[in-house]
Amino acid sequence: MAKKRPQTKAKRPQLDDAEIPVVGAREPCPCGSGRRYKACHGRAAAQATTALVHRPFEGLAGECDWVALRELVPAATAGLTLRDGLPEGVPSVTLATVLPMAWPALRRDDGSVLLGLQNDTASGDISRDLADTLQRALAADPGTPVQGRRAPAEGPRLQDLLAPGAAFEPEVHPGFEFWVPDPESATPDVTASLERANAAAIPTVRLQSVDAAYWCETPEKNHLRWVMPHEEERLLDALARLHAAGGSSLGEGTRLVGSFRAHGLTVPVWDLPSDTTAQDVEKPAAEFAERLAGALATDAPLTHDERRARGGLTNRQVTLS
Repeated sequence: MAKKRPQTKAKRPQLDDAEIPVVGAREPCPCGSGRRYKACHGRAAAQATTALVHRPFEGLAGECDWVALRELVPAATAGLTLRDGLPEGVPSVTLATVLPMAWPALRRDDGSVLLGLQNDTASGDISRDLADTLQRALAADPGTPVQGRRAPAEGPRLQDLLAPGAAFEPEVHPGFEFWVPDPESATPDVTASLERANAAAIPTVRLQSVDAAYWCETPEKNHLRWVMPHEEERLLDALARLHAAGGSSLGEGTRLVGSFRAHGLTVPVWDLPSDTTAQDVEKPAAEFAERLAGALATDAPLTHDERRARGGLTNRQVTLS
């Protein structure tokens, strides 16, 4: 009688830590250990998440616009200039707010690269995660989407990969048609994703008279959301001075209603009448910028009314990140 051969388990290919994708906390860990992700490689991911970089886009040209495109703007793109130039076979690199199927990045058939900004990241440093995705997209085969992963802790950041003196000029789009240069070649999944994204997009316009200010249209009222580079406490003092003096509005029917905190910057928000267009607030925004510059230059202690105004603004702050 033939002896039974001892059964052996097939060995799984060993994965480097950086290659292990992020999955749900209760799902099996992709490393093949048999443990749940939260009890295995998810521990390291959780620890990385706690190491939050307060201003991940600090040092990049157009930091305020990076924050706006990450948190506020539905559909926009911006060309990126690499510090070491474009690799052979890569005609361009473009930042996009969102990509089809929520892909972190895409190497198109022509070799160009799209880098998605509004994706969830696995660590507390968005800049490092985006840099890792960008590097993998530059090396990917044409026509290939790039999936998310936890970036190596020692990896470069965007500040290391992008040319420091290059301009950052966002272009806001009415929809996401920039995803598919040739709509007839799009897969059904991409077409469906495009339709969903267009249906959810809020009309948005970037003002030309000031930096990083975005008008948007909603069913009940319109808004202006303006990402500002100033230190938060000093900015709130300046806004309080203007508010107490009746100089914080952008014209009749408009009102400074509060602010967001996003990636280390403050984003004042104004309510606008529903018939107020982006063009209507270009001149008032430029005039407000001049008043704000004067208020920022003032070091005098806040008056009683200014302190009350500041308290109201502080109570109406919402943190986005």
